[in-house]
Amino acid sequence: MPVLKPDVYVRSVHDIDLAELKRLGIDTLLVDLDNTLLSRDTSEFTPEVLEWSRTVVADGFRVCLVSNNWHERVHTAAAELGFGLVSRAVKPLPFAFLVALKRLDSSSKRAAVVGDQVFTDVLGGNLTGARTVLVQPLSTSDLPHTLFLRRLESRILRGREPITVSKDYS
Repeated sequence: MPVLKPDVYVRSVHDIDLAELKRLGIDTLLVDLDNTLLSRDTSEFTPEVLEWSRTVVADGFRVCLVSNNWHERVHTAAAELGFGLVSRAVKPLPFAFLVALKRLDSSSKRAAVVGDQVFTDVLGGNLTGARTVLVQPLSTSDLPHTLFLRRLESRILRGREPITVSKDYS
C-alpha cells in the first residue's frame, strides 16, 4: 500500500541527508515529537537532538512540530527547540499538516514529514502530498494502541532496513 510506505527510512533524524532534501526542493520539515526527537519517557532532549535542531534551522529549513500530543510537555519542547507547533494534530488526518504549512508559508511539495510511526506520520504526510521520512522510534515504551500498530508496521516494513546515511530520496 503506497500511502503507508515512507520515501526514506532512517535510524534517526541524524541520518537524514539534509543536502539531498534541499536538492529536491524541500525547505520545510514537519516533525513529530514523541519517539522521534524525544523519548516518550523523558522531557529532556539529548545534546545531539539540540544540535540537530540548530543545524536544520541554520541550513535554512522552516520547522514545525506536528504532534497528536497536547500536554504542556509538547509546548515546552517546541519552545526549547525554537520550532513552531501544531498540537492535537489528529494525525494521520492531513489538516494539522496543512495548518503547519500555512503557518510556515510553505506547500506540501516543499515539505517533508519526519516521524516514527507509519500510521500517523507516514500516512498523514503521504495524504498531504509531502515527502515522508520514517525514523526508528527512540524508545520501545509506548501507548498500548501504538504498540499494537507497531506490530502492523513491522509487516509493512518487512525486508526494509533503515539506512544510516540517506543518499537518494527521489
